Amino acid sequence: MTSIVNTREIILGALMEITEEEQYCHIVLRDVLTKYQYLEKRDRAFISRVVEGTMENMIQIDYILEQFSTVKVQNMKPVIRNILRMSVYQMQYMDGVPHSAVVNEAVKLTQKKGFYTLKGFVNGVLRAADRGMGEVSFPDAERTPRRYLSVRYSMPEWILQKWLAQFEFEVVEKICRGLWQESRTCIRCNLSRAPKETIIEKLRAQNITVKEVPYLPYALEISDYNYLQAITAFKEGLFQVQDVSSMLVAEVAAPKWGDYCIDVCAAPGGKSLHLSDKLNGSGYVEARDLTDIKVSLMQENLERTRRINMTAVRQDATVFDGASVEKADILLADLPCSGLGVIGRKPDIKYKMTEAKQQELVKLQRKILDTVWSYVKVGGTLIYSTCTIGADENQYNVKWFLENYPFKLETIDPYLCDALKSRTTKAGYLQLLPGVHGTDGFFLARFKRVK
Repeated sequence: MTSIVNTREIILGALMEITEEEQYCHIVLRDVLTKYQYLEKRDRAFISRVVEGTMENMIQIDYILEQFSTVKVQNMKPVIRNILRMSVYQMQYMDGVPHSAVVNEAVKLTQKKGFYTLKGFVNGVLRAADRGMGEVSFPDAERTPRRYLSVRYSMPEWILQKWLAQFEFEVVEKICRGLWQESRTCIRCNLSRAPKETIIEKLRAQNITVKEVPYLPYALEISDYNYLQAITAFKEGLFQVQDVSSMLVAEVAAPKWGDYCIDVCAAPGGKSLHLSDKLNGSGYVEARDLTDIKVSLMQENLERTRRINMTAVRQDATVFDGASVEKADILLADLPCSGLGVIGRKPDIKYKMTEAKQQELVKLQRKILDTVWSYVKVGGTLIYSTCTIGADENQYNVKWFLENYPFKLETIDPYLCDALKSRTTKAGYLQLLPGVHGTDGFFLARFKRVK
């Protein structure tokens, strides 16, 4: 078993990669947990929680630190900054960790990393924070609502400004709270491989907790497992990790027996695999993406789930493919986006994304739609979707597409449970919101080509 000091050193290394080298949190954490898979489950869980928790709450943590430090957080040395961040997270959010131990281990780690002259600074800041944590004054929700939401839920203010322009304050707070809460592992049963009941039995045989989830009968929530690759039902291809919001794409696409489907930005392939599952061996699904790495990832999932009516190919969605014109009964355009709907799973997204980057993504989304729309047969279906929140990448793109291409929106009510039906779903699109719907933030629209 690793010592607590070494465990914290692993956490510091991960945070340095994420914050200073601009690596993605979920990738860094995946690699760390793979490297240290021999650790006890408790240690692995501690690493995951502190890394993810520190990233999720970084704006609030920095706000707290600046109440007790004479040095601005951004002016601190990166190693010291991240030691203080991970320590404040443990003190503020983890009841089972003694504060004195947190402080002592932070000082030891500071010294171990060669910052002997700063161990007094680290000790002083953390002991002051320990004494005064309960007296920290946070922004007022009524006087400065945007600042309050930013500090309370660690959300950049530019994002909040956009959301507050589109939704009421109460809705925006629900979104923030939903993204801030611990994310769950949702899976989709591959019903063409095994009945849901069989899959549940296999999961429970490994002492995995299984719960039903709303909206779709073949969706489940699992917990109390060590890591995914150790689950027998996963290795046998009986399920795919996928949020309910993402499952709704294939549900709304509603493939018919023998349909030819193209997914133009498919990696890691969850929606393509779902279409393939729904086709139950008939038709064909062509899952495309930009790089060999992404194609390889889709191929792994394809082989694990034993799909016989699906292929993964390398194809740039921005480059016109004349051979695909009017080939697709169904075309999925789940396009690159800001990802603000999945912040709960990838907390560093909110720090890496900017308003300028978001507008570049809008241009890319429209370029792809302009390239691929003709692949749809007359009378065929195009599903546009993103894992984000906000009109720029969603409703405004729908309006632009309708104005420029021979498509019309189709109601999606026939494909949804009553709990999800609304005025917009009758019109042809759905915006799911964390904290409101209990899913990731997600948008989808169903178009029919009319000529």
